[in-house]
Amino acid sequence: MNLPTGEDAASRTPDHVALQRLRRNKQLTPEDLDSLAAILIASGGDQQVDLAWVTQRAGALGPFIRSLVGLDRSAANEAFAAFLDQSTFSVEQVRFIALIVDELTANGMMEPTRLYESPYVDHGHVDVIFPNDFVVIVEILREVNAHAIPTGAA
Repeated sequence: MNLPTGEDAASRTPDHVALQRLRRNKQLTPEDLDSLAAILIASGGDQQVDLAWVTQRAGALGPFIRSLVGLDRSAANEAFAAFLDQSTFSVEQVRFIALIVDELTANGMMEPTRLYESPYVDHGHVDVIFPNDFVVIVEILREVNAHAIPTGAA
């Protein structure tokens, strides 16, 4: 199956409401998911898109499409804004959050286990860099990921 790249899919339907909700980290609805499925099918051109294969591969359609189109940088920054506004952080801590924002912007999703892989561990362990806030960072990541799945969906 030859799926369009994130840039290709986004350039074909840049103003589509469901796609914008996905890129801007807004909670998807079941109707948005139907719209995203239609966009994916339409992007296949002459090739048939196997939605079951896509869902099996990514676990859900919303996360799969977000992995193609990424997350808007301002939405990724906004996800961490309240956390960063609550205290004064070191340069090292701010850089660590910037790495997370970069990954969310590029890949749209980030599992908390990634915090224990490169490039994050190259800068230190998250629970050492953020000894009192590690759980908050994990919850922010889970919330960002959850927005790509419609409420009420498994």
